Amino acid sequence: MLKSGLKWMFLIMGTTIGAGYASGREIWQFFGPDSVLAILLFALLFSICCFVIMTISYEYGTVHYIPVLQTLLGRKLTSVYDIMIVLYLFTTTVIMLAGGGAALEMIKIPYWAGIGIISGLVICLFLWDIKGLLSMNTFIIPVLIILLIGVLGVFFFSDQNSTSSSLWRLHEKWPAALTFTAFNILALVAVLSGVGSEIKHKGEIWIASVGSGVILGAISLLYNQSLLQVSNDMMLYEIPLFAILKHYPYYMVVVMSALLWSAIYTTAASGVFGLISRVREYFNWPLWLLALVFVLAMVPLTKFGFATLIAVLYPIYGVLNLYILAAILIYPIAKRYRLS
Repeated sequence: MLKSGLKWMFLIMGTTIGAGYASGREIWQFFGPDSVLAILLFALLFSICCFVIMTISYEYGTVHYIPVLQTLLGRKLTSVYDIMIVLYLFTTTVIMLAGGGAALEMIKIPYWAGIGIISGLVICLFLWDIKGLLSMNTFIIPVLIILLIGVLGVFFFSDQNSTSSSLWRLHEKWPAALTFTAFNILALVAVLSGVGSEIKHKGEIWIASVGSGVILGAISLLYNQSLLQVSNDMMLYEIPLFAILKHYPYYMVVVMSALLWSAIYTTAASGVFGLISRVREYFNWPLWLLALVFVLAMVPLTKFGFATLIAVLYPIYGVLNLYILAAILIYPIAKRYRLS
């Protein structure tokens, strides 16, 4: 049970810790000063959401997200969210593939060759069915977490000239806990619903949901407090993590750049898995072939700038995400009320 619970925990974290999170951009955008209690509230909300999604998936033995959406939202709204989740997974995975290609340009690999590398690795992952994705997360995510905590911890505790963040200013930042949790909801619903039939014991759900919430909350808090110490330099760096890494030797920049690329890779793989899980009941194909079809459809789109697409879709995602977040949070109460 422990081993399986950790497996799902790493899947959750591999889905959540994308390039935006690992680079510090999302942390700084959503939190910042006076956010300690907001981050703790996020950790609690995140654990609850994972628990509810996984519980529904486990009870229905799901292989995709439609039964979960129908349970939470009803049949009418499910069709709307179905379209939005497919668009969300597709567009974010395209962006991850483009980001993976751009990141490899730093080591003199041509852009298109970099896209070919990350695309090929994503497809190869599914040669082992879902076990490939789970094994990849089980290997990469602990390394990523250890490196991130190590770098942030050494920096934070070696430089205490930080701007203190009041523990009692929750009223200033508490909405950030809701929006940051909601920001990650669609991907979590898509990916966790795809493994409902693989969960064997409810204890696995407790381990995965509580463990991922505690670890992500701790990393987010450490990351945010570390970024506060370099807040004056933030405007000089597109990637906030590099404002911290300027205090380290150059080889650490290389190591953490590899970490960022790994985060891009895990997010891209999770996005493809979410899409595969939605359509595999209609096609009796191996997962690697479905992955190949999706990736081939995505690669040509990486040459376009997605700023306009994101500007249109992300505000819509934001509203819809808050609605489904509310539905998830009230589900245990509504279920108990129906049974009473």
